[in-house]
Amino acid sequence: MIYPSVREGVFLARPNRFIAQVELGGKTEICHVKNTGRCKELLIPGAEVFLSEADKPGRSTKYDLVAVRKAERLINMDSQAPNKVFLEHLRSGRYMQEVDHIKPEAKYGGSRFDFYVEAGERKVFIEVKGVTLEEGGVALFPDAPTLRGVKHLNELAGCVREGYEAHVVFVIQMAGALYFAPNDATHPAFGEALAAAMASGVKATALDCFVAPDRLEIKGSVPVHIRR
Repeated sequence: MIYPSVREGVFLARPNRFIAQVELGGKTEICHVKNTGRCKELLIPGAEVFLSEADKPGRSTKYDLVAVRKAERLINMDSQAPNKVFLEHLRSGRYMQEVDHIKPEAKYGGSRFDFYVEAGERKVFIEVKGVTLEEGGVALFPDAPTLRGVKHLNELAGCVREGYEAHVVFVIQMAGALYFAPNDATHPAFGEALAAAMASGVKATALDCFVAPDRLEIKGSVPVHIRR
Protein backbone atom coordinates (compact mmCIF):
# COMPACT_ATOMS: atom_id res chain seq x y z
CA MET A 1 0.00 0.00 0.00
CA ILE A 2 1.14 3.54 -0.75
CA TYR A 3 0.61 6.74 1.20
CA PRO A 4 0.20 10.02 -0.68
CA SER A 5 2.13 13.23 -0.06
CA VAL A 6 4.35 12.05 2.80
CA ARG A 7 6.36 14.60 4.80
CA GLU A 8 8.94 14.19 7.55
CA GLY A 9 8.47 15.82 10.95
CA VAL A 10 9.56 15.68 14.58
CA PHE A 11 7.23 14.34 17.26
CA LEU A 12 6.60 16.76 20.11
CA ALA A 13 3.70 15.50 22.23
CA ARG A 14 0.50 13.43 22.25
CA PRO A 15 -2.24 15.28 24.15
CA ASN A 16 -4.61 12.34 23.72
CA ARG A 17 -4.67 9.02 21.87
CA PHE A 18 -6.17 10.53 18.71
CA ILE A 19 -3.83 13.46 18.01
CA ALA A 20 -0.16 14.40 18.13
CA GLN A 21 1.73 17.65 17.99
CA VAL A 22 4.47 17.49 15.35
CA GLU A 23 7.04 20.03 14.25
CA LEU A 24 6.71 20.34 10.49
CA GLY A 25 8.59 22.94 8.49
CA GLY A 26 9.32 25.01 11.59
CA LYS A 27 5.69 25.07 12.71
CA THR A 28 3.67 22.94 15.14
CA GLU A 29 1.08 20.87 13.30
CA ILE A 30 -1.77 18.93 14.94
CA CYS A 31 -1.97 15.49 13.33
CA HIS A 32 -4.31 12.51 13.53
CA VAL A 33 -2.62 9.43 15.03
CA LYS A 34 -3.71 6.34 13.09
CA ASN A 35 -3.18 4.10 16.10
CA THR A 36 -5.05 4.42 19.39
CA GLY A 37 -2.63 2.09 21.20
CA ARG A 38 -0.21 3.36 23.81
CA CYS A 39 2.90 3.34 21.56
CA LYS A 40 4.90 4.85 24.44
CA GLU A 41 8.13 3.29 23.24
CA LEU A 42 7.64 4.84 19.78
CA LEU A 43 6.14 8.29 20.25
CA ILE A 44 8.78 9.99 22.33
CA PRO A 45 9.72 13.69 22.04
CA GLY A 46 12.25 14.23 19.27
CA ALA A 47 11.37 11.08 17.34
CA GLU A 48 11.42 11.30 13.55
CA VAL A 49 7.90 10.73 12.24
CA PHE A 50 6.25 10.65 8.83
CA LEU A 51 2.94 12.26 7.97
CA SER A 52 0.60 11.54 5.08
CA GLU A 53 -1.49 14.44 3.85
CA ALA A 54 -5.19 13.62 4.11
CA ASP A 55 -7.32 14.50 1.11
CA LYS A 56 -10.65 14.79 2.88
CA PRO A 57 -12.47 18.15 2.94
CA GLY A 58 -13.79 19.18 6.32
CA ARG A 59 -11.25 17.28 8.40
CA SER A 60 -9.98 19.05 11.50
CA THR A 61 -6.43 17.74 10.91
CA LYS A 62 -4.50 17.96 7.66
CA TYR A 63 -2.13 15.04 8.26
CA ASP A 64 -2.13 11.44 9.46
CA LEU A 65 0.86 10.19 11.44
CA VAL A 66 1.70 6.86 9.78
CA ALA A 67 5.30 5.93 10.65
CA VAL A 68 8.02 6.57 13.19
CA ARG A 69 11.73 5.85 13.33
CA LYS A 70 12.98 3.90 16.35
CA ALA A 71 16.81 3.85 16.31
CA GLU A 72 17.66 2.41 12.86
CA ARG A 73 14.27 0.79 12.31
CA LEU A 74 11.31 2.44 10.57
CA ILE A 75 7.99 1.29 12.02
CA ASN A 76 4.61 1.74 10.38
CA MET A 77 2.05 2.48 13.10
CA ASP A 78 -1.14 2.79 11.04
CA SER A 79 -3.57 0.36 12.70
CA GLN A 80 -5.60 0.08 9.47
CA ALA A 81 -2.58 -0.94 7.40
CA PRO A 82 -2.19 -4.62 8.43
CA ASN A 83 -5.56 -5.62 6.99
CA LYS A 84 -4.91 -3.68 3.80
CA VAL A 85 -1.46 -5.14 3.13
CA PHE A 86 -2.59 -8.64 4.10
CA LEU A 87 -5.48 -8.38 1.61
CA GLU A 88 -2.96 -7.41 -1.08
CA HIS A 89 -0.80 -10.37 -0.02
CA LEU A 90 -3.80 -12.70 -0.09
CA ARG A 91 -4.89 -11.57 -3.54
CA SER A 92 -1.35 -12.06 -4.86
CA GLY A 93 -1.52 -15.79 -4.12
CA ARG A 94 1.58 -15.69 -1.94
CA TYR A 95 -0.27 -16.57 1.26
CA MET A 96 -2.74 -19.07 -0.16
CA GLN A 97 -3.18 -20.39 -3.69
CA GLU A 98 -6.36 -20.82 -5.74
CA VAL A 99 -8.40 -18.32 -3.73
CA ASP A 100 -11.94 -18.20 -5.10
CA HIS A 101 -13.68 -15.94 -2.62
CA ILE A 102 -12.67 -13.35 -0.03
CA LYS A 103 -15.17 -11.83 2.39
CA PRO A 104 -13.88 -9.12 4.75
CA GLU A 105 -15.45 -8.66 8.18
CA ALA A 106 -16.92 -12.16 8.32
CA LYS A 107 -19.13 -12.97 11.31
CA TYR A 108 -18.78 -16.25 13.17
CA GLY A 109 -20.36 -16.92 16.55
CA GLY A 110 -19.86 -13.87 18.73
CA SER A 111 -16.89 -12.56 16.76
CA ARG A 112 -16.31 -10.79 13.48
CA PHE A 113 -13.10 -12.00 11.86
CA ASP A 114 -11.12 -9.95 9.38
CA PHE A 115 -11.54 -12.37 6.49
CA TYR A 116 -13.39 -15.47 5.38
CA VAL A 117 -11.68 -17.18 2.43
CA GLU A 118 -12.63 -20.02 0.15
CA ALA A 119 -9.93 -21.75 -1.89
CA GLY A 120 -11.18 -24.87 -3.62
CA GLU A 121 -12.50 -27.09 -0.83
CA ARG A 122 -10.86 -24.99 1.87
CA LYS A 123 -13.03 -22.71 4.01
CA VAL A 124 -10.88 -20.44 6.18
CA PHE A 125 -11.46 -17.78 8.82
CA ILE A 126 -8.53 -15.39 9.24
CA GLU A 127 -7.89 -12.85 11.97
CA VAL A 128 -5.13 -10.26 11.41
CA LYS A 129 -3.24 -8.52 14.21
CA GLY A 130 -0.87 -5.59 13.63
CA VAL A 131 2.41 -5.65 15.57
CA THR A 132 4.36 -2.47 16.34
CA LEU A 133 6.14 -3.48 19.56
CA GLU A 134 9.76 -4.67 19.31
CA GLU A 135 12.23 -5.50 22.06
CA GLY A 136 15.74 -6.75 21.31
CA GLY A 137 14.79 -7.65 17.76
CA VAL A 138 11.74 -9.68 18.87
CA ALA A 139 8.28 -8.63 17.67
CA LEU A 140 5.70 -8.79 20.48
CA PHE A 141 1.91 -8.66 20.69
CA PRO A 142 -0.05 -7.23 22.41
CA ASP A 143 1.39 -3.96 23.72
CA ALA A 144 -1.50 -3.73 26.20
CA PRO A 145 -3.95 -6.30 27.63
CA THR A 146 -6.52 -7.36 25.04
CA LEU A 147 -9.56 -9.33 26.12
CA ARG A 148 -10.86 -8.99 22.59
CA GLY A 149 -7.72 -10.69 21.28
CA VAL A 150 -8.18 -13.61 23.67
CA LYS A 151 -11.82 -13.93 22.58
CA HIS A 152 -10.78 -14.04 18.93
CA LEU A 153 -8.31 -16.86 19.60
CA ASN A 154 -10.89 -18.88 21.52
CA GLU A 155 -13.44 -18.49 18.75
CA LEU A 156 -10.89 -19.37 16.06
CA ALA A 157 -10.43 -22.64 17.96
CA GLY A 158 -14.20 -23.02 17.80
CA CYS A 159 -14.07 -22.63 14.01
CA VAL A 160 -11.64 -25.56 13.84
CA ARG A 161 -13.98 -27.72 15.91
CA GLU A 162 -16.74 -26.91 13.42
CA GLY A 163 -14.62 -28.14 10.51
CA TYR A 164 -13.21 -24.84 9.21
CA GLU A 165 -9.60 -23.82 8.89
CA ALA A 166 -8.69 -20.95 11.19
CA HIS A 167 -5.65 -18.70 10.98
CA VAL A 168 -4.28 -15.86 13.10
CA VAL A 169 -1.83 -13.68 11.17
CA PHE A 170 0.50 -11.25 12.92
CA VAL A 171 1.56 -8.52 10.49
CA ILE A 172 4.79 -7.10 11.89
CA GLN A 173 4.85 -3.48 10.76
CA MET A 174 8.63 -3.35 10.48
CA ALA A 175 11.50 -5.27 8.92
CA GLY A 176 14.20 -7.42 10.47
CA ALA A 177 12.39 -9.07 13.39
CA LEU A 178 14.18 -12.20 14.60
CA TYR A 179 10.91 -13.88 15.51
CA PHE A 180 7.43 -13.20 16.87
CA ALA A 181 6.28 -14.05 20.40
CA PRO A 182 3.24 -13.25 22.53
CA ASN A 183 3.94 -10.53 25.06
CA ASP A 184 3.55 -12.65 28.17
CA ALA A 185 4.94 -9.93 30.44
CA THR A 186 2.06 -7.62 29.51
CA HIS A 187 -0.80 -10.09 29.01
CA PRO A 188 0.00 -13.72 29.87
CA ALA A 189 -3.61 -14.76 29.13
CA PHE A 190 -3.10 -13.89 25.46
CA GLY A 191 -0.03 -16.13 25.25
CA GLU A 192 -1.92 -18.94 26.95
CA ALA A 193 -4.85 -18.53 24.56
CA LEU A 194 -2.50 -18.50 21.56
CA ALA A 195 -0.80 -21.72 22.68
CA ALA A 196 -4.16 -23.39 23.28
CA ALA A 197 -5.52 -22.23 19.91
CA MET A 198 -2.47 -23.55 18.07
CA ALA A 199 -2.73 -26.87 19.93
CA SER A 200 -6.34 -27.12 18.74
CA GLY A 201 -5.34 -26.63 15.11
CA VAL A 202 -5.36 -22.86 14.59
CA LYS A 203 -2.51 -21.84 12.27
CA ALA A 204 -0.41 -18.91 13.56
CA THR A 205 1.72 -17.01 11.06
CA ALA A 206 3.92 -13.94 11.50
CA LEU A 207 4.76 -11.80 8.47
CA ASP A 208 7.27 -8.97 8.46
CA CYS A 209 7.12 -5.99 6.15
CA PHE A 210 9.15 -3.70 3.97
CA VAL A 211 8.54 -0.23 5.40
CA ALA A 212 9.25 3.09 3.73
CA PRO A 213 7.87 6.51 4.68
CA ASP A 214 5.33 6.27 1.86
CA ARG A 215 4.60 2.53 1.68
CA LEU A 216 4.14 -0.80 3.41
CA GLU A 217 4.49 -4.23 1.80
CA ILE A 218 4.59 -7.74 3.24
CA LYS A 219 7.99 -9.40 2.78
CA GLY A 220 7.68 -12.91 4.18
CA SER A 221 7.27 -15.06 7.25
CA VAL A 222 9.27 -15.08 10.47
CA PRO A 223 9.18 -17.80 13.18
CA VAL A 224 6.47 -17.85 15.83
CA HIS A 225 7.73 -18.75 19.32
CA ILE A 226 5.24 -19.58 22.06
CA ARG A 227 5.27 -21.15 25.51
CA ARG A 228 4.19 -24.78 25.57
